[in-house]
Order: sequence, then C-alpha cells, then structure tokens
Amino acid sequence: MMELTFIQKIAIYALPVIFAITVHEAAHGYVARYFGDMTAQEEGRISLNPIKHIDLVGTIVIPAISLLLGGILFGWAKPVPVNFSRLRHPKKDMLWVAAAGPAANLVMALFWAVLYKYSVDMGSFATPAGLMAQAGIMINIVLMVLNLLPIPPLDGGRIAVSLLPNHLAYRYAKVEQYGFIILIILLFTGVLSQILHPFIEIVAGFIQWLIL
Repeated sequence: MMELTFIQKIAIYALPVIFAITVHEAAHGYVARYFGDMTAQEEGRISLNPIKHIDLVGTIVIPAISLLLGGILFGWAKPVPVNFSRLRHPKKDMLWVAAAGPAANLVMALFWAVLYKYSVDMGSFATPAGLMAQAGIMINIVLMVLNLLPIPPLDGGRIAVSLLPNHLAYRYAKVEQYGFIILIILLFTGVLSQILHPFIEIVAGFIQWLIL
C-alpha cells in the first residue's frame, strides 16, 4: 500500500474496520439465534447498525493507536451476548456460533478482494477504492486469524472447548478469565505478530489465488 498520512489512513481504514467488526459480531448473534439462543435477538444485537457494536476503546481508540504505531491492527467490539445454555445442543452448537465470526470475516475479505480487482475500472475513484479494498482484505484476514487462536474467550478458544472431551473442555474453559491478559502480553512482546503472520500470509495467498 502507498505511503499515507495518519489522517489518510483513518479515512481509508474507518469503513473496513467498522464493517469487519460489526458483521463479525452480528454473525455470532444470527447463528446463536438459529441454534436456539434468542439472547442477542432480545437485546437488539443482531444488527448491521455499527452503533450497536462499537466499543469506544476497542473499536476506535486502540485501532487508531495501532495504525499510528504500525504493526498488526488490533481492536474489538462489544461482544454479542450468547447464552450457550440456551442453545439446543450447547457444547456442539458452540462450535458453529464461535466459527460464524471468523467465517464472516473470510466472506468480507473475499468481497473486498473482488472490489480491489475491479477498482481499476472506477475512474477517479480507482485509487481510494483500491486502497480501501486492500485495507478491507487485510483487516478481515487479521481479524479472522486472530479470532481463531485457541485462547478463550476468542472464537478459536470456544471452538477448542466445543471439540475437547468434557473433562478437558471444563478445564480449558477456565483459561477464559486470563485470556485477555494473555493476548495483551503476546501483543506487546511481539509474539502475537510472529504467531499470526504465517497464517495471514497463507490466507492472503489463498484469496489472491482464488480471486486476484
């Protein structure tokens, strides 16, 4: 991506970031409703309205700081409430509810890739559309890969809990209370980037092969 000022980066990244996080969270709520949990529905969180999902710190402040400092774009939204005990088959259905978010990010990455492919035909909008599409591809790949890390409460952690035998799943689920601390330590020590980069490159290569 061409060299951009901080303000230009904000303009290019704002829409992809908001939609990446919003659709990710809404997907969790939609799939939870499909499998019997109406909690998100009752709280009005199955929505593509970004205001319902934006967290001031996680969706705006932290991504802006990470853009300013460079490195992996990091952030979060208000988690969509899911009561796993209300699912028809709580342990089994947890996998699909958790996987819905990363799956939504993959679909959005493909959408942005299609936009990037055809941005050259957009005349005077070609450059901003192309830059925004590049940002959208990378943001969604990063969010997908990050959320698939097997650390509760990330989606990958919940998928792991769903797949493990009951006695191991119960113990592994207890890691959730330390999950955010673990993530912050990995982020600030640079270990998180080292873990994510190979997988990000694999997914980006797959999308390039498939569409670009």
